[in-house]
Order: sequence, then C-alpha cells, then structure tokens
Amino acid sequence: MGKRIIFTGGSGKAGRHVVPYLLDKGHQVLNLDRQPFPGDRVATLITDLTDSGEVFNALSTHFGFDGLETGKGPAPVDAVVHFAAVPRILIRPDNVTFAENATSTYNVIEAAVKLGIRKVIIASSETTYGVCFAEGDKDYHQFPLTEEYDVDPMDSYGLSKVVNEKTARAFAMRYKADVYALRIGNVVSPEDYDNFPGYLADPPCRKRNAWSYIDARDLGQIVDLCVAKDGLGFQVFNAVNDTITAKEPTREFLAKWAPETPITGDLEEFGAPISNRKIREVLGFREEHDWRDHVQG
Repeated sequence: MGKRIIFTGGSGKAGRHVVPYLLDKGHQVLNLDRQPFPGDRVATLITDLTDSGEVFNALSTHFGFDGLETGKGPAPVDAVVHFAAVPRILIRPDNVTFAENATSTYNVIEAAVKLGIRKVIIASSETTYGVCFAEGDKDYHQFPLTEEYDVDPMDSYGLSKVVNEKTARAFAMRYKADVYALRIGNVVSPEDYDNFPGYLADPPCRKRNAWSYIDARDLGQIVDLCVAKDGLGFQVFNAVNDTITAKEPTREFLAKWAPETPITGDLEEFGAPISNRKIREVLGFREEHDWRDHVQG
C-alpha cells in the first residue's frame, strides 16, 4: 500500500528522478522546495527549510486541494525524505552552505518526530569520506569505504553532512524513530552516461568520487526500500551502485591508481570502492542500471 511522503528538494537533480520512482510505486508525494517540480505530477509547497515555523507548518499540511474534501484536516504523513540542501561547495559562501544544510536538516527531523512521523530519510554524502572536496590530493584511509569509516571532511559541505548524521542519530535515540542517512555517491542521470568514456580514459578524474556512482533511478529504489523497512532506528547506508567505474578489476585498478591506500576488507571483482554491501544485505537493493549497460565500447 502506498505511503504519504513529504520529499524536500524534489526539484533538484536527484529528486527529479526519485520522486517519479516513488509515485510509480503508488506513494503520494508532496514536494517542499524553493523551486516548483518540473511538470505536473507532484505539487510543490515553496518552503524555506531554514525557518523552523515554516517546516512545522509544511509537515502538517494538505498535499493538495483534494485534502479539503475529508473535512478532517490534513491526513497523517508516513515518512519524510530530506534531500534539500546547498548541493556542493562553491555555490554559496562556505558559512552559508554549512549553516543552511545543518539548520534545515535539524528543522526537518525535529518537526517530523515532534509531529509523530517516525520515518525520516536524509541525504548524507560521499563527501563525508573526506576526499571529494579536499584541498590537494588526499588519499582515502582504506578500501572498501564502508559505513564504519572514520569520516574526516575538511570542507563546509562534507562537514555539514557529518553534522547532519549526528543530528539524525540524536533524534532517533531520543524519539525512538527510524532515521536513515544515505551517503549518496556521485548522482548520475541517464544523460550523464555520455561522460563515461571520458571518465574511463582519465582514471584520476574519478578519484574524488572513489570511482563510484549512483544512478538516480536506482537511488529511487533505495529510498523506496528505506520507506518500507521499519524498526532499524538510526542507520547510515552507502547509496551507490555495485561496480567500479573502470574496466579493470577493482584490486588491479586500485593498485595502479590508489597505491597508497590499503585494502582492508572484501572487494568483489568489479566492486565499487564505496561498498554498498549493507544496502544489499539489509534493504535488499538490487541495482537496475549498471553503467556498462548504458556506455558503448
């Protein structure tokens, strides 16, 4: 049976693919964003998530005019998916990036749990692993990158995501809620596969993404699985596809292009250096969009 889901940031790159996936699964979705969702499949409530009052109001409102027909007020919300954020460094000043991302996430989780919504899914990031927006050429501590990794970003965006994970953990413990943080890899939309021949020809260019990625449609599946899976409390999940963005087997590739990083855990033959083993084993994720099926040659 479909759930009633409030999705923040649905008008962004990832949300434009995840929201339709959720709709196709039979869920009802209300988008909270500063920009309308493209097309007319989902309503958008223009919301400033850094304003706690707006967030409490938005999480307790009708999804559309049809809600007025019941005469019973807004229907309960089953889950909140929080993707809204300043999406990277060098868009806004660093202090604004950090403040908006940390404050909006605090506001969304606080409003959700205090309104009785016991399932919140937030977008964390591969940037928490510390290399994506690092100053200079920084090596990872070890491969594979698992959810137990000692995250150490030096940038305002990655730091905000680490703080958001701690915020999620705090509220999950305090309210006995399920709050799942997705460490989302480099988001790839269908049109982005045109860039992959260039990536394969220039391996160093993908180091900051740990030679990993997430197809935006597979991210939709992950979010849907999180909505369905109850009772896990606070969890961090790497949200990436199965395989490395390279033609060579992973260990052979990493020995050549990341020789200073030890391999301390299991790696499948072509496994992504950011491990998605946890979402496969705990949530039952099965990727549907391997890059090899979309890239010629």
